Amino acid sequence: MLNNPDTWVAVAFVIFIGGLGYLGVHRLIGKALDDRAARIKAELDEARKLKEEAAQLLAQYQRKRQEAEGEAQEIIASAKAEADRMAVEAKAKIEEFVARRTKMAEAKIAQAEAQATADVRAAAADAAVAAAERILTQETKGSLGGELIAKGIDDVRKKLN
Repeated sequence: MLNNPDTWVAVAFVIFIGGLGYLGVHRLIGKALDDRAARIKAELDEARKLKEEAAQLLAQYQRKRQEAEGEAQEIIASAKAEADRMAVEAKAKIEEFVARRTKMAEAKIAQAEAQATADVRAAAADAAVAAAERILTQETKGSLGGELIAKGIDDVRKKLN
């Protein structure tokens, strides 16, 4: 048995393990494992805390998004209302403009009619005066005729104008 190399390997292994136990390597390994477990636990706690913060930020951004969407809807509704109001105002202004232009055109037509009537009356008066003058000059002669003609012409002019 002492000549068997497997025996010496087993003895050396036992001595090696015993030496490690004597030197306290098992405490160092345990401490290293405990430290690693504590580090992993701290990282897990940190990860949990970061997850909670991320959830809070997500909720906050979702509220802000909803508020922004609400504001956008209000802006759109306000813009539509403003556009409708402007369309109504524009329609009213166009109707007012058309009415004003129509009144101006009617006034110009009435003025032109009045002017035409006045021109026709003036032309008729001039024609009547000329006709009366011709008739009176042909029928009356002398100084009495001249006075009568002048008086008749003046009377016709006064009545026609």
